[in-house]
Amino acid sequence: MTKLKFGIIGCGGIANSKHFPALAKLSDKLEIVAFCDVIEERAAKAAAEYGAEGALVTTDYRDIANHPDIDVIHVLTPNVSHSEITVASLEGGKHVMCEKPMAINYEEAKAMLDAAKRTGKKLTIGYQNRFRADSLATKDACEAGELGDIYFAKAHAIRRKGVPTWGVFPDKSKQGGGPLIDIGTHALDLTLWYMDNYEPAMVLGSTYQKLKDNPMGNMFGPWDPETFETEDSAFGLIKMKNGATIFLEAAWALNMINPKEAQVTLCGDKGGAEMFGAAFMDQGYVVFNKAAHGQLEETKPSEAGGVFGFAGASLEQRDAEAQQWIDAIINDKEPMVKPEQAIVVTRILEAIYKSAETGQVVVFED
Repeated sequence: MTKLKFGIIGCGGIANSKHFPALAKLSDKLEIVAFCDVIEERAAKAAAEYGAEGALVTTDYRDIANHPDIDVIHVLTPNVSHSEITVASLEGGKHVMCEKPMAINYEEAKAMLDAAKRTGKKLTIGYQNRFRADSLATKDACEAGELGDIYFAKAHAIRRKGVPTWGVFPDKSKQGGGPLIDIGTHALDLTLWYMDNYEPAMVLGSTYQKLKDNPMGNMFGPWDPETFETEDSAFGLIKMKNGATIFLEAAWALNMINPKEAQVTLCGDKGGAEMFGAAFMDQGYVVFNKAAHGQLEETKPSEAGGVFGFAGASLEQRDAEAQQWIDAIINDKEPMVKPEQAIVVTRILEAIYKSAETGQVVVFED
């Protein structure tokens, strides 16, 4: 089999912590032949560690988007550039994985979706939390109808003091926002996916910047209050067209002692589900609840074995995400994360920001 030729645009933190290690394990199916970053030394370092012999190193993404020998591009840049680079890459004839969030607003996300449809190329968004064992178990239960009609959900993305102090995270002009668009996007993606409900009717949102001058105790070290431009917390009440309600909470810093990140609480008319544990350490688990045999019951997972293997062994979420993406390309299948789903996440996040700014409910006309 001829190996797929990959180009990477953006060689920073998410590339090195997630994408490069996962793709390196699939060297029998792909090779990375091009690296782009605004800091040339960073691209060169990545090429030396992960690249094929003679890999291209550049600071201009167009060199990769228009390269005739590249099949697939991963867009791993700040949020504000996602749409521009993704559209150019799709129009250059490449399949594209773009990191979350899809874009900083609905208009730019729609341009990405339209480009994918126009070119016939595959587009997916980096929502790797779908590939956790607890996420897959929750999705299976929802699809089997075990929860019944899910009419209320909470999307949790709360850190007590976990403001990222590297890169451009606090820079609103490059990221489009703070914890809502950064980690709230994961929780909302999971929630909509579990519910299989992508038709929002209206949104009421609030954002706060209450703790920017109080960096003490931050898990990533103190931040600079002078460069902290985004919200530190955000909350949204989302009413769906079928009457279901979702409460989304997102915070990098919030004075509470029980944080939950990239986790969901689901309430259906037959049962419920709530996610616990350290989700990002692949140690999260889901507890299902219902009434049966004349009493209330909770079902917790056994520690005897994992979803993907024996003795609790599981496939790390970044590896599972990469494997299914490559499989979708090679076998011409739809990726698990579809752009038609991701665009709704972006649309809702944008509405929360707009509602917070105007103090009004945002109603979707279609």
